[in-house]
Amino acid sequence: MARESAAKAVDPAIIARFGLAKGMIVQEFLRDDDADEGLRSALAAEAGHDLVGEDYGDVTDVALVWYRDGDDDLADLLMDVQTLLDDKGVVWLLTPKAGRPNHVGSQDIEEGASLAGLHATSTFVAGADWTATQLVEKGRHR
Repeated sequence: MARESAAKAVDPAIIARFGLAKGMIVQEFLRDDDADEGLRSALAAEAGHDLVGEDYGDVTDVALVWYRDGDDDLADLLMDVQTLLDDKGVVWLLTPKAGRPNHVGSQDIEEGASLAGLHATSTFVAGADWTATQLVEKGRHR
């Protein structure tokens, strides 16, 4: 019940921007205690089931990466994240908002994404503390 109320607290327009549909498999990376639980719950509700963890071993539709300044190398991480991602899959990079501890600058995101063969197509505020950046393969726009 608490999970449902947390999911309802998230603006449906924000959830819609993630482009999820029922049945999509959303795999999370680098989830920690600071992850936005309301956002996670709302995304799981949109997909119709729980998000899967880093150890999931099958093809996924979406990768959700909680990344903070000081985490592992972003380019290497993004290359790893893509290994189980479906051909038309999307990477959503969640980073702390500007002014928050461990904020990641847009230049660092662009550089890491480019080295991993990705580019940012949109960025928006996804919660009180997080910004979401959509990353897709170079040459492909959503």
